[in-house]
Amino acid sequence: MPVHFLSPRRRIIFPALLILILQTSDARAFQGRPDTVIVNLREAVSYALAVSPEVGVVDSGRKFAEARLRFARANRYLTEFEATSAHSTAPALTNPNGTPTDELYLDPDVRNDWENLSAFNRIEVQLVQPLFTWGEIGGNIRAARFGVEVEEESVRSKELEIATRTAELYYSMLLTEELTRVIEDVGKIVERAIVEIENLIDEEDSDVDDADLFQVQIAEQEFMRKSVEVDQKRHTARAALSLQLFLPDGATATTASRLLTPIEVDLQRLKIYQEAGLVNRPEMGQVRAGLEARNALVSVAMSDYYPKLFVAVNATYGSASGRYRQRNPYVGDPFLSRSVRAGVGFRQNLNFAQTRSKVEQARADASEVRFQGEVARQLILFEVEEAYRNVLIARVALDTQNEALRLSKDWLRTEEISFDLQIGDTENLVRAVRANIELQVTHFQAVYDYNVSVLRLFRSTGTLPESLDNGTLVE
Repeated sequence: MPVHFLSPRRRIIFPALLILILQTSDARAFQGRPDTVIVNLREAVSYALAVSPEVGVVDSGRKFAEARLRFARANRYLTEFEATSAHSTAPALTNPNGTPTDELYLDPDVRNDWENLSAFNRIEVQLVQPLFTWGEIGGNIRAARFGVEVEEESVRSKELEIATRTAELYYSMLLTEELTRVIEDVGKIVERAIVEIENLIDEEDSDVDDADLFQVQIAEQEFMRKSVEVDQKRHTARAALSLQLFLPDGATATTASRLLTPIEVDLQRLKIYQEAGLVNRPEMGQVRAGLEARNALVSVAMSDYYPKLFVAVNATYGSASGRYRQRNPYVGDPFLSRSVRAGVGFRQNLNFAQTRSKVEQARADASEVRFQGEVARQLILFEVEEAYRNVLIARVALDTQNEALRLSKDWLRTEEISFDLQIGDTENLVRAVRANIELQVTHFQAVYDYNVSVLRLFRSTGTLPESLDNGTLVE
């Protein structure tokens, strides 16, 4: 932009240019290094989702729910299956009459010999297999399965949050890059202004004095201060994105593009986005799965009203040396046991008052989730509409800023031509330059605001990561 601010005809007042520009820049960016990771928007979001421990924290809940589901499914078979063993010592027998070992129970003189002890071992196995439980087992399995879906939606909610945060950081970096280039242009203008003023003072031009030089030098100091401030914010932004991507120490992130351009999106009707939000938002998925889980638990609670059919098996085996089994069904040795019992039975909870209370509690839980679903539905409709209208506002703001920037370029070009022909007004030229620089800043800010509003619209519909993957959102 070859602009000569100074003329023998006019005194130039410069400092306001730089101050206004730098105060309007909310800049964050990065400073490139050799060990950098170059990513575009889609890659940055995908990488952040892949490595973020925030997702891992929520995913732990999903894994816990999956383990609970496996436990519920395992309860379909052998709900009780355990073995108990006992180990001690047992006395041998004294048989003073020499009675045959299979008739010892008939001899009243047979006694325990406590001076002759031997090892005693006993094991008992119990098994219970439900046959019909009035929906208790199936209800627990359904509740656990929908519990997994609730946790999966929690993971999606966290992924949506991280995707939005990463995308906004990405565009913040691009915004700062653009603003930094504007500031660099201003720095060049300051340098040229100082050189021209000094030359005119040396030529003893009557229209220029030391006051002009001091004003520009003050502006130079302000520029230096703001330049350092912006540069540090660029470092902060680079660090923010690098940390979001959890890069190793010494590695930094940089954007594949250096230009901040509006996201290309074909904006649909509001109703389409609201319907998408009701279908895709994780909150609605949690409500749907949570309500199914609570209804299943109502069935589980109601099953206690009815008797549960089961088959049971009990087996016992005990042994001790120096003891002998007596083959008589009415005589038993507590240290020698071999038995198997099996049969079908019913189990009934007779405390119906407790059962009724459990059913009421389960139904209340289901009602709570249902009401939460109504609240979530209304909130999603509002959030989508708010985000949609913010996009419309941001798009109009961007269009008007584009037109204003185009007009400022035409104005600046006209003033430059007039100035070169010695028919222009220096003050008008300065005003044109100032307006052009200000509008460059507001233009890039408008692009950033528009892009962020689009990101938040797709976040409100719950489809931001998918939209980046399938190319719905194009940088």
